[in-house]
Amino acid sequence: MRHIVTVVQARVGSSRLPGKVLLDLVGQPLLLRMVERVQAAQRVGTLVVATTAEPTDDPIEALCLQHGLPCYRGSTDDLLDRHYQVGLLWKADAVAKIPSDCPLIDPAVIDRVFEVFLQNAFDYVSNLHPATYPDGNDVEVMTMAALETAWKEAQRPFEREHTTPFLWENPERFSLGNVCWETGLNYSMTHRWTIDYPEDYAFIRAVYEELYPKNPRFGLQEVLDLTARRPDIFALNSQYAGVNWYRHHLHELKTITADQTRQV
Repeated sequence: MRHIVTVVQARVGSSRLPGKVLLDLVGQPLLLRMVERVQAAQRVGTLVVATTAEPTDDPIEALCLQHGLPCYRGSTDDLLDRHYQVGLLWKADAVAKIPSDCPLIDPAVIDRVFEVFLQNAFDYVSNLHPATYPDGNDVEVMTMAALETAWKEAQRPFEREHTTPFLWENPERFSLGNVCWETGLNYSMTHRWTIDYPEDYAFIRAVYEELYPKNPRFGLQEVLDLTARRPDIFALNSQYAGVNWYRHHLHELKTITADQTRQV
């Protein structure tokens, strides 16, 4: 069994929603609710919160210390380096990347991606190329060797900031696997469960307030059922469905097309 280190990247700074990872979700900071869901998966191995060395992120380290969570502090903009250094320090065979803006992520989805990685000889496996799950179920896992190659060779700023593009943009060099939603549906551009705007927080808070008290381990299907019967909740952030970072780099990305993102 390979030793997986799962990195949850988090920072307080956010131009659109400052302090989003510390916002309240039914009595705890969003980051803790996020970690709670990731830890409910069976195959995450060692979970490490990776934040920046900026003083503004001192509260993240304090929160981790308070709750016994491993925490690494590193580069502000070079997340590729942040993930690589965590892998080195925790002696990983493989490193998983799960961003902290996905507090509705389904633990079963995490396990499904990890199982494909563990049962095959891929360098990199995700559920994002192409994406089919509701946005906010993002899971990526890669061998330490592949991560090291990217760390050594990636030069463009977006490759450093977003950690993994050097891998999935070079399919001729790396063995890539992808996990599609088993339903055959594609909700990646229509259902937004990530947090980047105040409207996203309103949506996620409403979902937690409806579902968490009855079942703290609610999953993907429960969220879909809720938004189907409560279109008012679904509509809270629907204007941002399909909006992601790809929109800023379509002229540079080889494997991403314009229909995989939306402009604000």
